Amino acid sequence: MLIQQRTIIVQPGNSDNVVERFSKEGPLDGMEGLIDVTVMVNKRSIETEEVVVFIRWESEQAWKNWEKSPEHLAGHRNSKGQERPEYVISSNVSMFDVKKVRPGQFGK
Repeated sequence: MLIQQRTIIVQPGNSDNVVERFSKEGPLDGMEGLIDVTVMVNKRSIETEEVVVFIRWESEQAWKNWEKSPEHLAGHRNSKGQERPEYVISSNVSMFDVKKVRPGQFGK
């Protein structure tokens, strides 16, 4: 399993804009190998708002297929030259190769 983590720091009062963007259905949802998309807001952040998005893939190859897909490439072409919204302070992407998932008592 591969998890792509996007962390977006925004000015206070703007996390809903990011949550809405990542909650909408789109071409990603139909990709083979996509497990799920989880959108979270850090409740402990005071001076800024932090939105974390986990995109879980069955494999690295499934993610690569998305990255090379016409839908993904078209999305980047369409947004080329556009500035990110001014309320976005920073954005970071991390990739994690999942080594072990241990279900809890009720996840069995």
